[in-house]
Amino acid sequence: MGEVDPAFIQAIEHRPKLKFIEAEAIPVINLSVSSLSDTKEVVSQIGNACKKWGFFQVINHGVPLDLREKIEKVMKQFYDQSLEEKNKVKKDEDKAMGYHDGELTKNVRDWKEVFDFLLHNPTVMPASHELYDQELLTWTNQWPQKVCEEYAKEVEKLAYKLLELISLSLGLSANRLNDYFKDQNSFVRLNHYPTCPFPDLALGVGRHKDGGALTVLSQDDIGGLEVKRKSDGEWIQVKPTPNAYIINLGDVLQVWSNDMYESVEHRVAVNSKKGRFSIPFFFLPSHYVTVKPLDELVNEQNTPKYKEYNWGKYLANRKSSNYKKLGVENIQIDHFRV
Repeated sequence: MGEVDPAFIQAIEHRPKLKFIEAEAIPVINLSVSSLSDTKEVVSQIGNACKKWGFFQVINHGVPLDLREKIEKVMKQFYDQSLEEKNKVKKDEDKAMGYHDGELTKNVRDWKEVFDFLLHNPTVMPASHELYDQELLTWTNQWPQKVCEEYAKEVEKLAYKLLELISLSLGLSANRLNDYFKDQNSFVRLNHYPTCPFPDLALGVGRHKDGGALTVLSQDDIGGLEVKRKSDGEWIQVKPTPNAYIINLGDVLQVWSNDMYESVEHRVAVNSKKGRFSIPFFFLPSHYVTVKPLDELVNEQNTPKYKEYNWGKYLANRKSSNYKKLGVENIQIDHFRV
């Protein structure tokens, strides 16, 4: 991971607190259903988890275990390579997909290395965050092996299933949100969090909210993901559940639901004894989608809480900010709050 930036040591506000509450766990929901009543129960459980946590775990999700094991093996082989080899597929201002080792943060260096690859290769995106710039560019993958593409397609099926269940939990039709993902720019991230000599000072990923619709996360048995509990702001450790996926709502779903559901802050702790691997799938709308509160969920008593925004421009802003190309604040959905 190289030398440590002094700013990293000085970033006191990013230090993880050592107080954890373990009396209450993120809900684990069984997606295996055999009747209409089973489906209604699952929808109810998901709705309650979305309101209370913004997070939940799922089992019996349909993603083949052997495929998950294969991509974990490929990921570990990739990270076992020298930095020189990994940098051959490094991401930069011109290559949105690829490898980086945590150098891109502004104040605190994330104690991790990642590799990103697209679900649909290639994917079209706006070239700029500027509102009237209509130029498009094409994102392409650099490295992923066939097993990575196969894995992404299986997790995409799960993401659609979850999207439909969440839609039902909002009182909408099951397929109400599906059309927003026709030309999606979803991607998979292979995370590696190496052992850290000063875990009390570092974070694998600092506190943040995900900007997309859903994140479908596979984590190993080491653990490290922490969720900020809505009721009191305490950080809750998400204990690994064998073969489960961890699901969290992103900002797009918060806007669509007009704050019925919330995208919740989370972070990743590191430790000094064991490295950790995880694989998030970021389920993102098509670049031309206009994000705004859904018409069915607003009325005179519950007026829209957000102005509409273009998803592709929003993502282009966040991606560009990562590389310090913009002299503006990294945009958040709060910028669009009415």
